[in-house]
Amino acid sequence: MYDAIVVGGGIAGLTASAYLSQSGYKTLLLEKESKCGGLIGSFEREGFTFDNGIRAIENSGILFPMIRQLGLDLELLKNPISLGIEDKVVWINSVEDIKKYQSLLSSIYPQNCNEVQEIIDEIKKIMKYMEVLYGIENPAFRDLSKDMNFLFTKILPWAFKYIFTVPKINKLNIPVVPFLEKYTQNRALIDIIAQHFFKDTPTYFALSYLKIYLDYYYPKGGTGMLPQKLISYIEKNGGTIHTDTRVTSINPIKKYLMDSKDNKYDYRQMIWAADQNSLYSMIHPDIFQEDDIKQAVAKKQASLIGKLGNDSIFALNIAVNIEPKYFTAKNSGHFFYTPSRQGLTSCGEAPLNSEKKVIIDWLRNFSSLTTYEISIPVLRDPSLAPSGKTGLMISTLFDYHLTKKIFDQGWYNEFRYLFEDMIIDVLNKTIYPGIVNSIIYRFSSTPISFENRTANTHGAITGWAFTNNPMPAENRLVSINNSTETPIPDVIQAGQWTYSPSGLPISILTGKLAADRVLTNLKKEIKS
Repeated sequence: MYDAIVVGGGIAGLTASAYLSQSGYKTLLLEKESKCGGLIGSFEREGFTFDNGIRAIENSGILFPMIRQLGLDLELLKNPISLGIEDKVVWINSVEDIKKYQSLLSSIYPQNCNEVQEIIDEIKKIMKYMEVLYGIENPAFRDLSKDMNFLFTKILPWAFKYIFTVPKINKLNIPVVPFLEKYTQNRALIDIIAQHFFKDTPTYFALSYLKIYLDYYYPKGGTGMLPQKLISYIEKNGGTIHTDTRVTSINPIKKYLMDSKDNKYDYRQMIWAADQNSLYSMIHPDIFQEDDIKQAVAKKQASLIGKLGNDSIFALNIAVNIEPKYFTAKNSGHFFYTPSRQGLTSCGEAPLNSEKKVIIDWLRNFSSLTTYEISIPVLRDPSLAPSGKTGLMISTLFDYHLTKKIFDQGWYNEFRYLFEDMIIDVLNKTIYPGIVNSIIYRFSSTPISFENRTANTHGAITGWAFTNNPMPAENRLVSINNSTETPIPDVIQAGQWTYSPSGLPISILTGKLAADRVLTNLKKEIKS
């Protein structure tokens, strides 16, 4: 019997398990893969370190308080961002550098300078809203009853600003493309701004990114150092972690789980920090005697039918026999690069109902127009590549359903190598001339790879797609504290499927909120 079982060893599950084990309750974390971390991790290959998920970690008033509260010994390096279009690159080192971004756009689209100015003015407003939203350390990581000074000097003054700012943010909870269309009809300009983001990303989230970029950090040793530190903390405080353990069934009445090896785990409280579809596929509403619970569970299951996971990515990792200084002269270690000013709209929608030749032609066009996130670990931590060599992670948002179409047509492996060639060719002809002749090795991951590794619906990397209507997760700022609730008795949820929009900070926050809710429930159970 465990006081608490956490299912899912991503950052939300690790956060929840850390706080539960800290409390002294008997805690078990179950992870289906051979290692924890989910979409946050690093691995070494022939002396090169690559990150196999997110390229840097964002604070947002959440990461730092969690690290401090748990006492994690994690060294964080600054993670400067650069943005490039064709042969023009700007660095974003401060809020004032938004002027550089404006100049970049104006130089690419000189006929739209006035429209660019209007868009930048809106971005500045949204950045100020985000300053309020993330302006203090999240109070979920403070015991306010023991820290009255923080309550009165920080929380209360901030709360008044927050109350007035949230309605303004809510008005911007509309897709970013229609918002930009109010200021310009230049579709290429709209694309260049918006194609960094997932389809239908809310305006307040998308256009705040110049502010959020300033809040990124890189753990010394790679992003995988964060889950490693949490794992060590859990085990040090008496928590148990079982990897290679896939949960196959749940009995919420008798309160136990079964895994694929027929092991049985009893629990008092459970946190589900994995894909929501997996949870609700294991539960039949009729198992409950109470009509209100039956109806609530059935309603939740119905709300998930046909819902889409957010975009996935195609990620290409390459090791090259090129000095890091070659790249330092061009961009920062975290670089968003668009090789053409033309914009992705001219490429057309993914050809989901087409044959191989049409798809290949589309891929070639797509590869020359899309925006790439390029991460170069050695530019931030010199120990992450052999001397005189460089490892690059090059990724772009990519459609899961097109990947699945290719897989079903039987040319999935050919597609991977072909698309790798296309990406390398584009970079060789634009920002990195000569790179094609310096490759030591290369390998890639597709949306299907991410689906297989994480079990996330459609290989999604940030929970639910913004195109879902209604959204099957809480998406109201004022209700985030309630996002961890489920209709299943003694089952709490956490992670990227819990609140939208999501990412690393939301996963950490919901993990902490879920742990707090479980601890409250356990204390009530003991008293009764």
